Amino acid sequence: MKIHKISAEHLSIERIGEIVYGGYQIQLSYDAQKRIVECRKYLDRKIEETTSPIYGVTTGFGALCNVSIGPDYLAQLQINLMMSHACGTGDSVPNDIVKIMLLLKIQSLSYGFSGCQLATVNRLIDFFNNDVYPVVYMQGSLGASGDLVPLAHLTLPLVGLGEVEYQGEVITGAELLQRLEWQPIQLASKEGLALLNGTQNMGAFAVWALLQSRRLSEWADRIAAMSLDAYYGLTAPFTDAVHQVRPHKGQIATAARMRQLLEGSEIVEKPKQYVQDPYSFRCIPQVHGTVKDTIDYVTSAVDVEVNSATDNPTVCPDDDLIISAGNFHGEPIAMPMDFLAIALCELANISERRIYKLVSGTRGLPSFLVANPGVNSGFMITQYTAASVVSLNKTLSTPSSVDSIPSSQGQEDHVSMGANAAIKLYKVVLNTERVLAIELFNAAQALDFRRPLKSSPAVEALHDSYRKVVPFIVDDEVMYPHIAKSVEFLRGEKL
Repeated sequence: MKIHKISAEHLSIERIGEIVYGGYQIQLSYDAQKRIVECRKYLDRKIEETTSPIYGVTTGFGALCNVSIGPDYLAQLQINLMMSHACGTGDSVPNDIVKIMLLLKIQSLSYGFSGCQLATVNRLIDFFNNDVYPVVYMQGSLGASGDLVPLAHLTLPLVGLGEVEYQGEVITGAELLQRLEWQPIQLASKEGLALLNGTQNMGAFAVWALLQSRRLSEWADRIAAMSLDAYYGLTAPFTDAVHQVRPHKGQIATAARMRQLLEGSEIVEKPKQYVQDPYSFRCIPQVHGTVKDTIDYVTSAVDVEVNSATDNPTVCPDDDLIISAGNFHGEPIAMPMDFLAIALCELANISERRIYKLVSGTRGLPSFLVANPGVNSGFMITQYTAASVVSLNKTLSTPSSVDSIPSSQGQEDHVSMGANAAIKLYKVVLNTERVLAIELFNAAQALDFRRPLKSSPAVEALHDSYRKVVPFIVDDEVMYPHIAKSVEFLRGEKL
């Protein structure tokens, strides 16, 4: 059994992917347990000693921050908070993203700045290790006081409320506790706020999107190499000297990758009568490279976020402080997620332009990539589909982070809308994957019309693997299953 110890050590995006998708179990390190216990003891002591109100601990929430709560009602306050904030709607968050949410919430609470009980954190670990997926809804968070609504749904099952998916079945939180013979967690003061405040919903979507973006960025280069050779494109624009005079990191890396992918191609060596390609081929390093640079930037922002305590108030035992501030505000990752959506939109945008060129009946390729056009429409409508998806991506790439709608009677008067940025980014990722899959469908078809010439070993290996699941199209046939298999190919094939 593979075990990951939750600790204060840096947790990278790649490591999160390994833990969530690699079948890991998680445990708290001794130091993490100690930090959690000591923070809870400190908070209990401060509640007993102080007569001053402590936000969210001895007061109400949001605009009710000036309403004092008596000691007999502190536990009920936390339950009421969770129930009243579970106002989610829309589609359910996919299970793998829910699992990332659980991991990020556990990581954040483990730093010992939140005041949670050890038993509460351990139960979240039980959820993770037993593949218990709380039913969380996509819509409802403003990304300001953290992800209040999604995190309420994530944590309701701790007390036997809400719903979970367990062993392929959606059941109530109460039924889950009964099946696994777990007792409901008895929440202490401040715990509901610690569980609901935080950016783990936004953060989970961001982590998932980054993992997918890196995969799609690599696929975009590989597919573009096939498209370029199938189009009889030129490799001169990938010459290293060109990019050293405009030395953006991603641009240089993309040009080098294209040279590597096309090395040994018979088609590249074939003399060409033209001196330029359309931008969608000639500017692959500039566009794909900028996407790489954007992924790196967004990674740096999300990396900080997932290694932070983001609930409120922040409890600092070593400094003898309990401070109500704004670490839950989603702006630090809302803008980067919007930026990543724009980058992926461009990756799909330039891909669709290459599809258009492949079906346009130029450079010796038959119209719509079919031997007998006219009676056959061939790949004509694949470009329509890609164009439709790209257009939708453009709409989805309008930034959410530029919007703000005040809430809580004006107490929460500027919000990040980062959760909406996350939802849009999720859709853009899936749409970009579909467009790249359609480009591969077209590029493989086009390459077959160049026979007996061979492309490079790297491109031919990709073509051979792809042809095991999607055939060459001779005459018109139903196309959507081939597009679906192309998407599955991108997900299943090792890069």
